[in-house]
Amino acid sequence: MPEEEKIWSVTELNGIMRDIVDGSLRPMWVSGEVGNLTLHRSGHAYMTLKDASSQIKAVYFGGANECAKLKVREGSQIEAYGKLSVYMQRGEYQLNIRSLRPMGLGDLQRQFELLKQRLAAEGLFDESRKKPVPYIPARIGLVTSPDGAALHDFLKISLSRFPTLDIKIYPAPVQGRGAERYIAAGVNFFNRYGKVDVIVVTRGGGSLEDLWPFNEEVVARAIAASRIPVVSAVGHEIDFTIADFAADLRAPTPSGAAEMIVPDKAALNETVDSMRTRILASISLAYERAKSRLDSLISSEALRRPSYFVMEKSQEIDTLLKDMSVALDNAVSDADARLRMMQGQLKSLSPFSILNRGYAMIFDSRGKPVTDALEAPPGTLLTARLSKGSLRVRAEGMEE
Repeated sequence: MPEEEKIWSVTELNGIMRDIVDGSLRPMWVSGEVGNLTLHRSGHAYMTLKDASSQIKAVYFGGANECAKLKVREGSQIEAYGKLSVYMQRGEYQLNIRSLRPMGLGDLQRQFELLKQRLAAEGLFDESRKKPVPYIPARIGLVTSPDGAALHDFLKISLSRFPTLDIKIYPAPVQGRGAERYIAAGVNFFNRYGKVDVIVVTRGGGSLEDLWPFNEEVVARAIAASRIPVVSAVGHEIDFTIADFAADLRAPTPSGAAEMIVPDKAALNETVDSMRTRILASISLAYERAKSRLDSLISSEALRRPSYFVMEKSQEIDTLLKDMSVALDNAVSDADARLRMMQGQLKSLSPFSILNRGYAMIFDSRGKPVTDALEAPPGTLLTARLSKGSLRVRAEGMEE
């Protein structure tokens, strides 16, 4: 068979390309932004390196720990040293990395930080703006892809916890150019027409590029302006988006969002039953106490024989009146006796009572009592006050 008619197998063709690439290029340094990073449990790290116009796949065998140590993540700018090779099974050429060094955040990550700082400065992320999520939402508005795993996970958890829950879905692309407009439109739709108690914007995990629509300003402003509480459940627990900061509540995953905002109906029923039992027990106890008091009243003399009760009380009043009259008479008698005794004491102390025994009181012309003979020299006119009446006398002399 002529050489030009030789038919090559795919394996042979890929082998030739590997030999050409391996033999013609030396190890080199390549700079680019990390994307689609996977740190595999085998210890290898898989990624793409890209710039504004192109990208190349890369593998760092045994480099997963090194990437984690250097905090390499999607969006990081790195310089990778390695050799170009061909991956035979897929016919793809890739960079086999031997070492790398980070250069800092990539363009997307810088955009993320700049927008986050600007919106935070405006107050869009302030806690004072956050609205509480209802404890038992009657209707939930879901903004997500109708074909994604996030929808399946959310519905599965939500309906298992509360089977009668009403969930309205606004279908929206969650990655790719322009997806942010649909996500924002979904939030606005539920605010205008949805009549829901809470809105959930959600999607599953992915690369920084995949999650980027949730980092767009239009989505953040739609969430912040929502009068209905918004829950952001984007990606995995380690993923953070601008939507997370603008939302009233962040959930780590779509399933986590369902567990956070949808109560367990069975547990609620148990709680209600327990409360009902306690309330009925309290009512029964109150009833028994009231019944006991009523029975006591009914069995009393006042209700069984009311006329006897009135007569008995009337007799008690008569007795009280009699006792009061006796007490009043005794009080008057005691007061009269004390008055007479006091009168006798006053009378015995009166200076005129001594006159009854034959004594006299002598007064001078001015009516002043004379107590000393020197006060009445001979010839002095005096008045002698007797027990009955008075005498006009003249002093004739003085005796010792």
